[in-house]
Amino acid sequence: MFWVLLVAGIFVLLTALLVFCVAPGKMTAEAKKASQVFYGLNCAHRGLYTKDQQIPENSIPAFSAARHGSYGVELDVQFSKDEQVVVFHDDDLKRVCGVDKPVNSMDFNELSALCLFDSNKRIPLLTEVLKELGDTPVIVEIKSFCPNYIKLCEDTLKLMRAYGQRWCVESFDPRVVAWFKKNAPDIFRGQLSRPPGSLAGVSKPASLLFGYLLTNFLSRPHFIAYENTTYPLTVRLCRAMKPIKVVWTVIPDHDIKRCEKENDTVIFEHYEPLPRFK
Repeated sequence: MFWVLLVAGIFVLLTALLVFCVAPGKMTAEAKKASQVFYGLNCAHRGLYTKDQQIPENSIPAFSAARHGSYGVELDVQFSKDEQVVVFHDDDLKRVCGVDKPVNSMDFNELSALCLFDSNKRIPLLTEVLKELGDTPVIVEIKSFCPNYIKLCEDTLKLMRAYGQRWCVESFDPRVVAWFKKNAPDIFRGQLSRPPGSLAGVSKPASLLFGYLLTNFLSRPHFIAYENTTYPLTVRLCRAMKPIKVVWTVIPDHDIKRCEKENDTVIFEHYEPLPRFK
């Protein structure tokens, strides 16, 4: 009997610890108001860009197309060398601009001289994108490639506060999400993730922690933005605790109806759904 009780007690403690680690955070009134903007919304991944990159990802025309389609948008921000907040996804310029250098090794004047995918479109500042978007709902993914990610959080927050309340922030880096929890609890914040082993640029232990959402106790995200795949047990446990559910990146080959049914916000690319599905 003693051993049965001991095993049961250990099981209860481990379950409680797991729940503590992966639980989402409670929203403030301001964050809850922002979350309602994204409920049932289809958000164009890096803008409404084309698969052939004739309208390049994270470009002004891509964001303009999303705005005219009444979609929300998802975009990526990071620092240039002179600490201008630019909208660009990769940590280096090779795939998009054909230059084998990190983004943060060049000043914005140098970056703005480069072409996106051999087009005549350029890397934009966040301020330029926001001017184009008007009041379009925006999911801002903060990249933490730069050493001073805290200043990037501070500068992005300042720029986005001027934009209004129709935005939220997310990151793969739980330190970024935790920074917003501490310094801007009114902002609707989310943890980006994907299954362990598929997270690039991190160690295996970090990949396990991030992929299983075991760092949620540090940042208490309001929403979980998870890759459209089979969810690990801990992710299903977190989703059962009813955070806002965001899925990325849905493409035409996926079961779009299922994605819309099981989630509150869909980040999509390469098709044009209705702006809202709920």
